[in-house]
Amino acid sequence: MPSFGVRGVSEQPFGIRIGCCRVCTCVNFGFVLSRAGMLKLMQLGLAMLSEGLLIQYGLPYAESIGQALTSLLATTGHCFSTTSILFLCYCFSDKSYSLIRQSLFETLYNAMACCMYFSSASYMGFICIVWLHPQFLVRPGFWAYPAMTAAYVRNYQFGRLV
Repeated sequence: MPSFGVRGVSEQPFGIRIGCCRVCTCVNFGFVLSRAGMLKLMQLGLAMLSEGLLIQYGLPYAESIGQALTSLLATTGHCFSTTSILFLCYCFSDKSYSLIRQSLFETLYNAMACCMYFSSASYMGFICIVWLHPQFLVRPGFWAYPAMTAAYVRNYQFGRLV
């Protein structure tokens, strides 16, 4: 008896069929291949890309970027860790997917993450236009501007995905 919002997740049996038996039956591949699972994977991928850009290109110029970098790093890190924990819970338990997905936690988390991503990306966008772009025009090899621009655009995309 499928419950509301879970249709299409547990249609496939757990594990991988090899010959006459199944292995890795603890993994719910039905969730990983479902629309919600692909969305969680996209969220994790965008968060990893954004976090990599922020750490590699933003940290050397942390003093000039200021609190915008800290805000975006904190938002990306916290939302990445929560999304990865939810993804692991959903992958290993079909019951947790049906319980957590319908609970108030996931709804409030998505709303809060969306607001945090939009606000921190807006702050980084302001810093990119006002502070980093003039430095990019003057200093050759100043790669913080294109990287931080890509990071805040990715965070807008991530805010829409959440």
